[in-house]
Amino acid sequence: MRERRLIFGEVAELYDRHRPSYPPALIDHLVALAGLDGSQSVLEVGAGTGKATALFAQRGIPVLAIEPNAEMAAVARRNLAGFEHVTIEEADFEDWPPRGRRFALLVSGQAWHWVTPAVGYAKARDVLADGGVLAPFWNRAVWEKADIRGALLEVYARLGSGLSVDGPMHPANGEAGVDDDWHAQIAAVDGLDDAEVRHYEWLERYSAAEYVGLLGTASEVRLLSEERREPFLAAVAQAIETHGEPVSIPMRTLLCLARRV
Repeated sequence: MRERRLIFGEVAELYDRHRPSYPPALIDHLVALAGLDGSQSVLEVGAGTGKATALFAQRGIPVLAIEPNAEMAAVARRNLAGFEHVTIEEADFEDWPPRGRRFALLVSGQAWHWVTPAVGYAKARDVLADGGVLAPFWNRAVWEKADIRGALLEVYARLGSGLSVDGPMHPANGEAGVDDDWHAQIAAVDGLDDAEVRHYEWLERYSAAEYVGLLGTASEVRLLSEERREPFLAAVAQAIETHGEPVSIPMRTLLCLARRV
């Protein structure tokens, strides 16, 4: 049985090639917020192929990165081989042994929603130093501002039955902004406070092949049978080619913050 949270390992190279990185301003803000000076490691939950990891490592910040999927971790190790101050451990965060280690910053790019909430928030609090910052973040398409939206909606209507409109890559998804649950989730955890949500807006451009490559890494698309997935992706590519390449997708990175008090 394919476990959805680990399905990205089936397309680890595709994920690494087509998934976008994160705005430099986001990383700079987190470094300043947590007071990082290169003497303390960042703890990263769900490192994937190391996209966020590299942005900290390039700034001289040590990173201890946790990744549960062996295929994704292998790509991350290759990508980060030049950084001696990066360590990758294969584990689920829920089962990962802290061994007394504490961190000024815990980050999670595109992955915190896969962590079991009943375990994850309390464990995040426990591994943060006093005043330490919890900072999961996600990239989301701002579909209401995308010119290609109408053409993609037509493809989804014809061939995308069963794909949830709640998925961030579904063009009917209008939830590109605030995570309304974040403040409530933090309020429910003793020892975490100062909940805050920030946004970083930017633009990504894709050829038809690049966007289909990106879409092919989405978990809900991976779970489609090959008989359904291939015609769907071909129709998406045709819609983009007809619209005109490259297609511009407005993006918004959602940063959720809390602090150990």
